[in-house]
Order: sequence, then structure tokens, then C-alpha cells
Amino acid sequence: MPIFYNEANQEFHLQTSEASYIFHVLPNGQLGHLYYGKRMKHRPSFQHLYYVREQPNTANVFENHLDFSLDTVQQEYPSYGTTDFREPAYQIKQPSGSRITDFRYINHRIYVGKQRLEGLPATYVENEREATSVEVVLVDELIQMELILQYSVFEERNAITRSVYFTNHGDHITSITRAMSASIDFPDAEYDVMELAGSWARERHVKKNRLHKGIQKIGSTRGASSAQHNPFIALKRPHSDENQGEVYGFSFVYSGNFTAQVEVDHYDVTRVMVGINPFDFEWQLQPGESFQTPEVVMVFSNKGLNGMSQTFHSLYRDRLVRGKWRNQERPILINNWEATYFNFNEEKILEIAKQAKQVGIELLVLDDGWFGMRNDDTTSLGDWEVNKAKIPSGIKGLAKKVNEIGLDFGLWIEPEMVSKQSKLYALHPDWVIQVPGRRLSQGRNQYVLDLSNQEVVDYLYRTFKQLLEEASISYIKWDMNRYMTEVGSTSLPAYRQGEVAHRYMLGVYQLYEQLTSEFPDILFESCAAGGCRFDPGMLYYAPQVWTSDNTDAIERLKIQYGTSFVYPLSSMGAHVSSIPNHQVDRITSLDTRANVAYFGVFGYELDITKMDEMELQILRDQILFYKNNRRFLHEGTFYRLKSPFNEKAGSWMVVSRDKTEALVGYYRMLARANDGFHRLTLKGLDDDSQYELLGTDDYFYGDELMHAGIIIDRYRSNQEKGDFSSNLFHFLKREE
Repeated sequence: MPIFYNEANQEFHLQTSEASYIFHVLPNGQLGHLYYGKRMKHRPSFQHLYYVREQPNTANVFENHLDFSLDTVQQEYPSYGTTDFREPAYQIKQPSGSRITDFRYINHRIYVGKQRLEGLPATYVENEREATSVEVVLVDELIQMELILQYSVFEERNAITRSVYFTNHGDHITSITRAMSASIDFPDAEYDVMELAGSWARERHVKKNRLHKGIQKIGSTRGASSAQHNPFIALKRPHSDENQGEVYGFSFVYSGNFTAQVEVDHYDVTRVMVGINPFDFEWQLQPGESFQTPEVVMVFSNKGLNGMSQTFHSLYRDRLVRGKWRNQERPILINNWEATYFNFNEEKILEIAKQAKQVGIELLVLDDGWFGMRNDDTTSLGDWEVNKAKIPSGIKGLAKKVNEIGLDFGLWIEPEMVSKQSKLYALHPDWVIQVPGRRLSQGRNQYVLDLSNQEVVDYLYRTFKQLLEEASISYIKWDMNRYMTEVGSTSLPAYRQGEVAHRYMLGVYQLYEQLTSEFPDILFESCAAGGCRFDPGMLYYAPQVWTSDNTDAIERLKIQYGTSFVYPLSSMGAHVSSIPNHQVDRITSLDTRANVAYFGVFGYELDITKMDEMELQILRDQILFYKNNRRFLHEGTFYRLKSPFNEKAGSWMVVSRDKTEALVGYYRMLARANDGFHRLTLKGLDDDSQYELLGTDDYFYGDELMHAGIIIDRYRSNQEKGDFSSNLFHFLKREE
């Protein structure tokens, strides 16, 4: 049983295969935290982990008990204003104006399995024995509110999830102004905090800072999880690296405004909190109403950052992603965007399709510009009727013609947005996120539809349901190209305006749920100006995400490297695009572009009709290679070997689950004159097995490759030298 309860001391011990998580009930009825780290044996009491003493110059919970202050106690879900002076996990505004609460332990329930979070994405189980859960009930008798801390333990997958459920059982209205999904106090501050930060076209770059006293915080107030900060942080010991040492990862299964912060107090106690961003958030609870926070996934690894990432990869790939495409090989696609932008017609699209079929591509995706009067980005979002001047056959006819060529057909949509120059805006200007009387800010010539309004969600569902029913569409690229400004809803009363951003995300989730349930055979790919909403919440509905609008191979090394801290390769859309690259104007070889894109969901984004026969043959070889290896790449164990942020070269590898095969990517940025020798050590192989390096007569024992490594320069041809060059090393276990 992975959850134990010591009744005498009211202690809870949650165990995964590698970690223990222990908390208990404090003398005042609140919950205190005792331990999170490497798995320990269960015992009848953990009171030796709890220590209090009289401290001068602080406030105490009880009169004449000078040794009990929340200022000096590690807590599990801390409150505001009752001797703890750090930031709280939650705050509730009451009719009296008070924000003080007193939630005390009442009871708990331990059960096998894991329940769904209503209306929210979350990890799940297919067999109830995959997880064990505990719900700890706390009540504030004065205001008649209940707070349930929800924990689920994926024992074999080495992950713990947390969320919180609030219910107003009283006769008065209360308002939640802060509701973190998880809070945890660590006894010391000897950590580096790691985050994935950036901007459009340079998303999820790895950042590291040493903890210091005070608050270090990331988050989003943009209405989406954002390219600026991913909803993830990690604490690692300063000596920990990719392959050894203690690491704690916290990933938020949510796609809207969030915060993740670390506070170090005057005793060097470290408090980590993750949840919905309290900035501009207020959720009113009428009598009898409840509020569910999104889920936080916590992972402890004593095998370094790779160990943490591999746990997230396995869990998210198998128990967050759902549906037909979870374990199915993804089609190799070609997207017309960088080939044509808005300047295309039916003849051009069919010409691309015919050439794509000849080289082995499986899916053609028609991107932006197929509807309304959409010849640039100033018009027509919201008018989802085909432009017959461009596509005389309509989407149904074009899809049929593409199918007859031998390819599946996919389509780009942007449901959440509207152009001012559109029939939809003329008919429903009130359907836009806005504050009446205030100017609407401009953003990419479009505005955000108010998906906190159920009428808007219902309209979008009907519109896209009709589109998907009429045509043979096997893939949808769902874009979202604008953050929120002037956040307000004309459909909600004044006292609910603080709920708009979260209600919007609930509307997005509802629309995704309806369409993915209605059309389970369609592969949905999430896109938000590239990777501006690449988060676990999206993966629950769309098993892959367009990783970044930046398709340059060298820039993608950093983007995909950082993304891999949390997300599996099967979630990362990665394409070979044209040169000079459209984002950075860099020229890289077809080989290097493919060698980066193989470590994702592979595709092309270029005008294949302009390629010569030699280039087309290279494409045929790349496509055949990927088809032969895509399942192993998506299901294998991924290791980061060399960081493109810190090294002259970047490297990563995938090892098959049975350790019989490995594929290693090695990427040199800038060449150096009279450079030294480059040796690369591998990971994850079987020590005693012999591995053949395909394409050569060489073979190595696994322990050789992992300890002595291979000398890269021995295997670099003249074509693989110079700036922005790369190598693939494909190892196969030799038969005994």
C-alpha cells in the first residue's frame, strides 16, 4: 500500500517506488510537512522529524505555549494571518471583510484509484491499481467552508499529484482570492531553482539561479501559460547534474495564468508553491458552490535531471495524453505555411501533395489562408467558410483530391480568435474579451473571443463540428496567436469579472473535450504562435504541440532541449524547413535539419516542388529512416548528454526500452580552428552487451560507450564538418 496513516500521531506517509512524502496534523489542527525525498521505510511514528522550540520575537498560536509558532513550522497548506508571515497557499475573503481562516483537520479517505477533476485536464489511470489516493478534509467552522487536499500516488511511475477542492457550506457568499494547488516547505535552502523561460521563437530556454532569501517567482498574466515562462520549476542540489544528485520537479497541468514561486525565509526554510496566478483572480462561491484547482505533478529524482525528465515523459506520454493517437505512430506531414504563406491556390496545394507522395510523406496540412477573404492577417478570423476563389472544390473537394493522391488531409484553424473585419465580429462585437467603454488594444489584427461565455463555446462547437463532419480531415492544427488584454466579459456580472481568465480556460477545455470526443480519429495538434501554450493541460486534449514557430535547426537545439525537461519527444512537433531559415536567415544542411527534427514528431515545412532530384532523394532517405525508427524514438528513454546552452556542441540520445538500440544526435554549433578532440559518453545501455555502430564495422561494449565513450572526430566526414554540422550514431545490440 503506497499510502500509510499512523493514527496515533495522525501522520500520512505517501510512498512511490523512489520517494517518500510525509505530513501530519499539527496541534492547532492544520497540517504540517515532515519530509519529501528518497524513499524511506514506513514506521509507526515519524515524530522524530518534528521539532519545535521557543523562539524569541515571534507570535505564537496558543497563549502560554511559546514553542508553537507557524512562523517556525514546516507546513503542508499554509494559511494567512495566524503567526505565519510568509505568503499563504490560499486566501478567502469573507462577508465581514476578514481574510483570516482556521481550517482544521476533520477526517480523511484513502482509496485505490484516482478520480477525474471535473472540467479540468489531469493525469489518469486505466487500471485503478495504478494509483492510490488520499483526500484530507479540513473545515473552518466559523464560515462553514470545507477544504479538501487531494493527493494521488503513482507508485511505480514515481509521481505524486496534488490539487485542492473548496466548498462553501455556509449561508453567506465568500470569495477565493488565492488558491495554490500545491505548497511544500523544505528544511533548507541549498538549492538551485531551474525554470524554462524565453519568448516567441525562443521558447523554454533553460535558466538556473541559486536560491536566496526572499521570493523568486515566475508566472503568466497573459491568459495563457505563455512562451515567457513554462508552468514548471525544479529545485536541484548545487552539485546535481543531468545524471546524478537530488532534483524536485513541479509541473502544473494548466494552460492559463499561473504562478510558481520559491520563498526562502529567515531560517532558510524553502517554500515552493504552484497554482493559478492570484493576480487579477477572484472566484466567488455562493452557498453550496465549489471550486476545484488544477493539478500539480511532483517528481523526486536522485538520478539527476534526466531521471526527473524520464519520469515526466513516461507519465505524460502514457497517463496524460489520451485517445487513439496516444500510442499510435504519428504521420509524417508536410505543411504549406513556409512554402506559400497566404499566397496559394488549389492547384499549388495539389502540386505539393503529388510531390510529397513521391517521397513518402503521409499527410498534407493546409495552413492559414483558406477561409473568408483571408489573404493576409488583417481579416476573416471567425468566418470559417472556404474561400472558393482559392479553393474552388471547397475543403471537402480538396480533401478528397488529396486523399486520391494517397495522402491524408489536415487543416489549420484558430477557433479562439476573431478579426474585426469579419462577419462574426459585425454580428457579435460583444463576444470579444473586453471592458465596455475602454479601448481595445491591437494584437496581430485580431481579438480574443470570450470563451467564458457559454454561448460562444456552443457556437464554436457547432461551427467546427459541421466542418469536420463534411470533409475527410484526419488532422487539425489548432492555433492561438494572441494573448489577452482588457480582460473582461460582457456576459458576466461585475462581481465575477475576476473569474474571466480562468473561466476562459475552462471554456477552451470544454471545446477541446467536445471536439476530440466527437472526432476521436482526428489527430489534434495544439499551436499557440508556435510554443506559447506548450503545457501539460494542452497535452490532455492534443497529443502533440507545435514546439516553436522558429524552425531553424540550431535554435531548435535549445528549444527542444529545454522542452525535454518535462515533455516527451512524442509531444514535440519538429519540422525540416526551407533555407535561408525564415526566422534567423541561417543556412544549414538538410542533414542537420533532419537530425534535429528526428527527435520529435517529424515533418516538413518548405516548398517541395522547388527541390531538385538530389534533394528529393535525401528526403526519401530521411523519411524511410524516420518511418523505421519513429516508434522507438517516441517510446524509448531520452537522455540529454551535452547542453547547447553551455557547450560548443549539443547532444542527446534515445535508448529503446529493452536496451537493444540507441540513436545519438551530436550537433556542433561553430567550428573552431585547430580544435581539440571530442569524446562523447553515452547513457542507459546494458554494460555487458555488444553494440554495433551501424554504417561501420565497429562495435563496443555498453560499458565502454558509457565510460570511455566514442571519439566523434573518427566518424566525421568532410561533409559533416564546419559550422552547424551534425552526426547521428545508430547503435544496435549484437546477437549473442
